[in-house]
Amino acid sequence: MKRIIFLACCMAGCIQLDAQKAHAVKEPLKSESYISRYGNLDNALYHIKGQRKATIAFLGGSITHMKGWRDRVGNYLVSAYPGTAFTFLNAGIPSLGSLPHAFRLQRDVLNRVQPDLLFIESAVNDQVNGTPVEIQRRALEGIVRHVLKSSPGTNIVLMAFADESKVADYRAGKIPAEVQVHEAIAKYYHLPFINLAREVTDRIAAGEFSWEDDFKDLHPAPFGQRLYARTIRQLLEGAWKGKPVPQHVANAVLPPPADSFNYEKGRYLDIHHAINKKGFHIAASWQPADSINTRPGFVRVPMLVSGGGEASLELPFTGRAIGIAVVSGPDAGEIRYSIDGRPMQTADLHTEWSHLLYLPWYLLLGDGLQPEKHILRLQTGAQHRGSAKNICRIVYFLVNE
Repeated sequence: MKRIIFLACCMAGCIQLDAQKAHAVKEPLKSESYISRYGNLDNALYHIKGQRKATIAFLGGSITHMKGWRDRVGNYLVSAYPGTAFTFLNAGIPSLGSLPHAFRLQRDVLNRVQPDLLFIESAVNDQVNGTPVEIQRRALEGIVRHVLKSSPGTNIVLMAFADESKVADYRAGKIPAEVQVHEAIAKYYHLPFINLAREVTDRIAAGEFSWEDDFKDLHPAPFGQRLYARTIRQLLEGAWKGKPVPQHVANAVLPPPADSFNYEKGRYLDIHHAINKKGFHIAASWQPADSINTRPGFVRVPMLVSGGGEASLELPFTGRAIGIAVVSGPDAGEIRYSIDGRPMQTADLHTEWSHLLYLPWYLLLGDGLQPEKHILRLQTGAQHRGSAKNICRIVYFLVNE
């Protein structure tokens, strides 16, 4: 009899433990825990509910460019505010992070629309591309300042998406560098910030899903796209639900820059500004002769292209930073460059993805310069190991005035 009672108690205990586990899964973590409301979205509400006309822009890499969370957020807004005329701008370009965003912002966003609400993400590509933390800070701060100087009523949301490196950092008790940068800029400029990298990590740890079977990749499966969209929706609903429509737009008042060398005046400089070209020619509408893939916006456009031998050029510019946006394919190699006659430096244009793709690749060649006139001298250098050629294809020069 005692044995029967003991077994019954054990079974009851097991059932209770199983119920507790099931209960833990049935009550998932709350999305709100991963939202830092350092600023409001009142101006966007003014346009969406008050004016019934709003422009929403999305600036990011491939996770923004692809179908997924962005479409879901747009669909939510349209269904939640059926009387509002929305304009949506997808300014996502695969492979690009904060440095490219800072220099393409004017052309790809501000020349096209004046956004009432702008979503920005770059944390994944900044990690994948190995962007130094100082450049991340200067780029992201520059984007925020550039937007708010051009359109002071724009509401901005910063987001840090997940990748396996960030998940590993959190598991090791570290905050990923890219997340730190995004949150620091959001806090300094009073912008909402969503830490989706932390949310994904915590939900995996809580047993809600797995990376391998559910989320699958830094380009999330539909499951992960829904998770991103759900948390962004939580941000918007929490910002607007039950709130009266503002009577007017409150323009942003910018604090002094955290870094005076931020890229707030970053822009593209046309390749036709190059002078003393030797071995370089302008291809009016470049496209590859082989079948290797390209990126949108970086094919069938003018490019400054070197031949197979030695080539050189000079670029007069005025500003505090100078760089190049190149297309890095299988035949990319090294360049050598100098600013204002200083000793030559070397940069390798070849990347780990260059054998698969003509990749848009952004390089700063000079930073922290005096805001005055300078001369960049650039020449092709050695071939990349394993490549039979050394071709340099410049799509844009990058200048921060």
